[in-house]
Amino acid sequence: MSVRFSLSLLTIALSAPLHAEQTAQSLEHIIVTGSRVVENIDEVPASVTVITREQIQAQLKVSPELQNLLEVLVPGMAPSTNSSSNTGQTLRGRAPLIMIDGVPQSTPLRNGSLGIRSLDPSVLERIEVIKGATSVYGNGAAGGVINYITKKPSNGDDFSASVDVSTRFSAVKSDETLGARVEGSINGRLDKFSYLATLSYEENGVQRDAEGDILGLQYGLSDVETENYFTKLGYDFDAEKSLSLTYNYYKSQQKTDLGDVFGDINQGDKSYAIHVPAEQQKQGRPQGPSGNTNIMIKYSDSEVFTNTALTVDLYAQDIENVFFYSPNLANPSAGYDGGQSIIVSKKEGLRATFNSQFDLQGTEATFIYGVDLLNDVTSQPLVDGRVWVPEMDMSNLAGFVQSKWVIDEHYVIKAGVRHEDIDLEVDDYRTLELCRSETQCSVPIDVKGDTLNYTATTYNVGLKYNAFETFSPFISYSQGADISDIGRLLRTATVNDIALIRTEASVIDNYEVGFTSVLDRLRLEGSLYRSTSELGTTNSFDETTGVYMPVRAPQEIWGYELLADYRFSPAWRTTLTYAYVEGKNTQDDIYLGAKQISPPKATANLQWQPSRETGLSLTLLYVGNRKRFEPNVDGDYVGDQGPVNDYLVVNVSGQHQFTEQLNAYFGVENLFNRDYYPARAQAYTYGGYNIKGLGTSITAGLKYQF
Repeated sequence: MSVRFSLSLLTIALSAPLHAEQTAQSLEHIIVTGSRVVENIDEVPASVTVITREQIQAQLKVSPELQNLLEVLVPGMAPSTNSSSNTGQTLRGRAPLIMIDGVPQSTPLRNGSLGIRSLDPSVLERIEVIKGATSVYGNGAAGGVINYITKKPSNGDDFSASVDVSTRFSAVKSDETLGARVEGSINGRLDKFSYLATLSYEENGVQRDAEGDILGLQYGLSDVETENYFTKLGYDFDAEKSLSLTYNYYKSQQKTDLGDVFGDINQGDKSYAIHVPAEQQKQGRPQGPSGNTNIMIKYSDSEVFTNTALTVDLYAQDIENVFFYSPNLANPSAGYDGGQSIIVSKKEGLRATFNSQFDLQGTEATFIYGVDLLNDVTSQPLVDGRVWVPEMDMSNLAGFVQSKWVIDEHYVIKAGVRHEDIDLEVDDYRTLELCRSETQCSVPIDVKGDTLNYTATTYNVGLKYNAFETFSPFISYSQGADISDIGRLLRTATVNDIALIRTEASVIDNYEVGFTSVLDRLRLEGSLYRSTSELGTTNSFDETTGVYMPVRAPQEIWGYELLADYRFSPAWRTTLTYAYVEGKNTQDDIYLGAKQISPPKATANLQWQPSRETGLSLTLLYVGNRKRFEPNVDGDYVGDQGPVNDYLVVNVSGQHQFTEQLNAYFGVENLFNRDYYPARAQAYTYGGYNIKGLGTSITAGLKYQF
């Protein structure tokens, strides 16, 4: 099979507020690495959110969960699911690719939507969120990229270390909720050798809603133990050449003696957890990442030849994400009353990037070019040995060129091309017979395997005008495509040959216009976007077999985002955002469900910092209504089409620096104990997802720096 489609190269721009030490006038000094080279933020004609270390630290005082941080700080990011799963937490209506320092953490071939919780926040220096379809790092970035940029060793010669200890508990009902967290780090340099190491361990108590009940366990965070080991070693051969090694190990699993009581969102009944006899407790292995490992070796030469820098990344990754035990994976005739699946993925890759810069009679020209190689082997077996998704072996070779032209300091033009060659090999396999009841079973199929071939040559172009700080507009067009979640298509096959399954790439055309404006102490940002795909993927419930079947159909998604940042005085500052997204299956002219489209979202943040030692922050998250679907003949909503009612959650945090070494902090999540269902819990009618939001929870901690 040969498919021609477009994979965009990256163009990026800022849509994040400044942290407390900065002013709007210093924005031009912020740089990002999302395009694989350092860039001036004013020279990128598209949208990106850059989350600084200061912003990360402020939000983590309220909640240690990265999905909660992203919902507050990233316009266009769907509301948090309040769980370990980010299914439904899309970026502009499509799935983003999650990365650590450019290494994919998502498993696009069988997307289990667990990539956001792939490392501990203590190792983060910043987060770069590139919005809109892009494939600068290859397959899986239909909605954009969330790139976790990890800390680097200090450039100074001094040794430093820190210890951070905190606790977290429910203010509604404290029984069994007390959790503990400890992290420690060392950082230093010995001549040409630099080092950084961080260790963290966190143990949650049970999580309670506003009524004091324990939240449901499906993708739950109650009784979760998390550990993260991170190190980065560097060696400078000289002023131009350096080598670094990064290692990250992340494990986060739920170890509980509780059992679920499933509710029904159509009846208004929530799912929750209770203490039960041993035979009714959560079955199977502990759910969650069972020990995900990333290793990267990076070599950099800032002058490999005249006016040209070289960066080579060699990386390897081993992922094993364990899902919850599900009765939907039952096959009574074969002796299985349920099952538990695991996504197993191993990646090995190499990226070589050249960056050449020239001054051509007043025009600054930059050319970024190179080659990517990736081998991704992914499968989804069951713990009991049954094969649900067969092993998929993908080999990917890509070459690219991206150019940037800065003309008369006011005009920035970006254009690029990328070519991909992808081979995806799948052996013969047999689909599983799965039963929701003794009479409601899917029909197993023997499927002939094959090697699927994809080739692609793709383009992007963007323009930005920087003559006036009061109004700096941009316009961009980029194409993106991926072959993500082939595994879901394979496991639900209804034909006997893989060549007959609709595994074509989902092609995306992304159009965007936007602007930034700086008016004294006020900064405004706005963007309007539209993306279309010739062959999107949604789910349809088959009432005969009880299986959700994938549906391939053209899609259109559109929306807009706004941001206002105003500094009243050196001590007071506020940031407001609003994001709206909507989408349709254009073939049938029906709206897309909550798996892709989230309700409107608004945030407000008020910061008070009367001194360098003391600060307070108040954050409001408002999620609006989305009611696009009608119930069935029985009066029930199905799939991801439940109506979403609005809700407002208020958080507060603060810190005080007692000495140069000692800092104390606190955070309160859901300050007014709002009793609500998160957006996904309202829209998803699947059993076990209708779990209420977290009730008032308090975090308190101390950090000591040596």
